[in-house]
Amino acid sequence: MSEENDPLLAALNADEPSQEQQPSDPVDEERERALTQLKNRLIEHSQWESRLKELRLGIRDLEKNFDKTEADIKALQSIGQVIGEVLKQLDEERFIVKASSGPRYIVGCRSTIKREKLKQGVRVALDMTTLTIMRILPREVDPLVYNMTAFEPGEISFGGIGGLSEQIRELREVIELPLKNPELFLRVGIKPPKGVLLYGPPGTGKTLLAKAVAATIGANFIFSPASAIVDKYIGESARLVREMFSYAKEHEPCIIFMDEIDAIGGRRFSEDQIL
Repeated sequence: MSEENDPLLAALNADEPSQEQQPSDPVDEERERALTQLKNRLIEHSQWESRLKELRLGIRDLEKNFDKTEADIKALQSIGQVIGEVLKQLDEERFIVKASSGPRYIVGCRSTIKREKLKQGVRVALDMTTLTIMRILPREVDPLVYNMTAFEPGEISFGGIGGLSEQIRELREVIELPLKNPELFLRVGIKPPKGVLLYGPPGTGKTLLAKAVAATIGANFIFSPASAIVDKYIGESARLVREMFSYAKEHEPCIIFMDEIDAIGGRRFSEDQIL
């Protein structure tokens, strides 16, 4: 603890005599000795106080690690659950659920779960022994879609883009306005557009405009190069596109930007045309 934080220590230093004026009286010598001892004790006390604060912070971190370890141990010791999918609701208490292994069961539901959320297609966790619905699970999403959501546009704004003022105005009217002011479209009675096609030669600012949209609008953003969707197996590309739009629907408002769309939507050429 410094002198600024301890007024008593500062007062002792202010009353300390200079080296030129040495005390000659025995009483003054005793007083000086007591003041020096008190000053040392105050310095020692401040040091121990700082040490105590550090130990308290360390104990707090250890308690957090202890709680996390306890939770991990309980998770390891707990009995696993079966993942299933709700197919149909028979009544208020019974549901038909298809397990991940294939068979179907008529099961009950935990009392704390809201029945209105148990709709067809919802993923649930079943108890291993009683097959009771224990909790509702989030929708299964392809890992590639999660990688697409981890897009960092950087510090880009519309003000830092030059020469595209007309395109920026149109883009903000089509994308930003329906998200921030949807009541305007309801008042006029028109539906906002759901898609925008940015076209032009390479290097004209298409991807830069998309990054500016992601940086300025507070919405979820999925950045997907079209070349990443193409798969050699039949049906995988269509499945990935469905996963993207399902994820966007569950995390709306969400913007999907597909770069290099010509990789999956190129122009058709006639037989007599030279490529």
